[in-house]
Amino acid sequence: MAYKVGRCLLRYRLNDAQMNQEELSAKLGVTSQQVNKYVRNRQKMSLQVAKNIASILDCQIEDLYEWIEAGDNE
Repeated sequence: MAYKVGRCLLRYRLNDAQMNQEELSAKLGVTSQQVNKYVRNRQKMSLQVAKNIASILDCQIEDLYEWIEAGDNE
């Protein structure tokens, strides 16, 4: 089974962790504008960034995005 990356769920993970974008950006060492790009799905996270965010938010990388089944041929 293959999957495609859907919309970013970072907004919901931040809410679950009771953290705002500014707090995450400070812990991550990036600008709040960069975090906002992820939240608004304007830019996808690199694997390294996703791993670091997942660690900060105490979740799995898979929890940061919606995953859409694409079938066996994609």
